[in-house]
Amino acid sequence: MNTKTFAGEAQFGLTPGSITQLSSVEALSFSLAVLELKSGEKKLDKNAYKALKSDKHKNIFYKLVSATVVPQKDNRYLMKTQGNLSIAGVTRPVTMDVYCAVNKDGTITCTGSDKLKMSDFQVKPPTFMLGAMKTGDAITLDFTLVYKK
Repeated sequence: MNTKTFAGEAQFGLTPGSITQLSSVEALSFSLAVLELKSGEKKLDKNAYKALKSDKHKNIFYKLVSATVVPQKDNRYLMKTQGNLSIAGVTRPVTMDVYCAVNKDGTITCTGSDKLKMSDFQVKPPTFMLGAMKTGDAITLDFTLVYKK
C-alpha cells in the first residue's frame, strides 16, 4: 500500500554559518491517514483498513525520540534514529537508519526502510477470498520525506 498524503514536521540543526551542513535533528514527527493508503485494489484496501482498525484509529503516527547524525559525503547524512511508531492504536519503539540529503534549494530529503511485523502492533494480517488467501505478517515500511522551510 502506498500514500503520498501525510502531515509532518521536523526541526533540523545546521552547523553555524552553513545552510547545507546538518548537525542535529531536534524533532521529527509525521502522521498519515490510514484511509489514504491505497493498493490499487479496493477489496484489498477494505480488508487492510479493517485489519488496521481504521474505524477507531484513523492515523498512523511516528515521533522521533533521539537521533545521531553521521556525516557522509556531499551534504548527505546517516541518521541513526529511535522513535515511537503507532499503528492501530499500538505504540512500539522502532530503530531505523534514515538517509538525509541537504539539497541546494534548502529542502532536506530523508529516505529509509524498515522491516516490521503486523503482529507487533496487534494487527491480524488481512485475508481475502473468504480466508483462502492470507497476507504474511512481515511488512516493509519504505518512505521518502521532503522537508521544506
